[in-house]
Amino acid sequence: MERFQKFLKRKDIIISGKRYGIDALGAMAQGLFASLLIGTIISTLGERLGIELLVTIGGYAKAVTGEAMAIAIGYSLHCPALVLFSLAAVGHAANTLGGAGGPLAVLIIAVIAAEFGKAVSKETKIDILVTPLVTIIVGALLATVCAPAIGSAASAVGKAIMWATELQPFLMGIIISVIVGIALTLPISSAAICAALSLTGLAGGAALAGCCTQMVGFAVMSFRENGWGGFFAQGIGTSMLQMGNIVKKPRIWLPPILASAIVGPIATCVFQLKMNGAAVASGMGTCGLVGQIGVYTGWLNDIAEGTKASITVGDWTGLICISFVLPAVITYVIGMGFRKIGWIQENDLKLDL
Repeated sequence: MERFQKFLKRKDIIISGKRYGIDALGAMAQGLFASLLIGTIISTLGERLGIELLVTIGGYAKAVTGEAMAIAIGYSLHCPALVLFSLAAVGHAANTLGGAGGPLAVLIIAVIAAEFGKAVSKETKIDILVTPLVTIIVGALLATVCAPAIGSAASAVGKAIMWATELQPFLMGIIISVIVGIALTLPISSAAICAALSLTGLAGGAALAGCCTQMVGFAVMSFRENGWGGFFAQGIGTSMLQMGNIVKKPRIWLPPILASAIVGPIATCVFQLKMNGAAVASGMGTCGLVGQIGVYTGWLNDIAEGTKASITVGDWTGLICISFVLPAVITYVIGMGFRKIGWIQENDLKLDL
């Protein structure tokens, strides 16, 4: 056993929740963003401006979604070059066979294939043949056998969540908004979770509400400590910047969480905000305004499918209120209350920017 452990250490194969549940998951979200999501944005821009070239370019980006996710995962696992490049085929197979749950299938299968590839890397004199052979065969076989089941399971869970949200929009609006919002601030990927579960529709709107509340909420609540730099870093960057402060004093997290529990059901019950764009956008919040672009893309999709007549003033009002106005106002008010009773003190929210 000791010999085996030394082998794993030499190969940088670390079997841990952080390596797979944080590092790999976060990298997968970046790969997803750099392919499917950015491709969707480019295509939508091309369609609205009537520029066919942009539509084509966006299509190219979306076509390599599986490959981008797998390579990103391999990068996070510190894969040698041959393993990393071989993961393109693995990602394509897993994403294609995984269907709607393709991202989760890519995550699981790419991790296993990458670790097998790392294990054999540079162990033989014909490494250029052995390493890609093992990586691709292991990944492709797993994709063939497991990806459809993984994809179906993830899709079923996502559909159950969306069904429950349609049935109980108030309760599920609270639950989804709070949980996904918390995931966004934690060092894990809310975007990858939403993508893996194909979380769209009313549930996607609740997820978006929770993410926006965390980002905009922290940005507004900590403005006196961090100024405009901190405002934009958190508001259109990530609320994850506050994790160091949250670890020191967890109760500073309560205002955005409580605000999420309020904004979520308003999104589902009052404005009936739906994310019918790419599922990954549900977990992006106001990061680069990707969540809002996702909602807008969904509107265009609905119009193209004939399920929506046009984009109304009410649509824009709901999106702006849920994304910016309500998160800012509610979190600020709760945060001020916390400051008055001494639960949040000067510099508790200070960032090292």
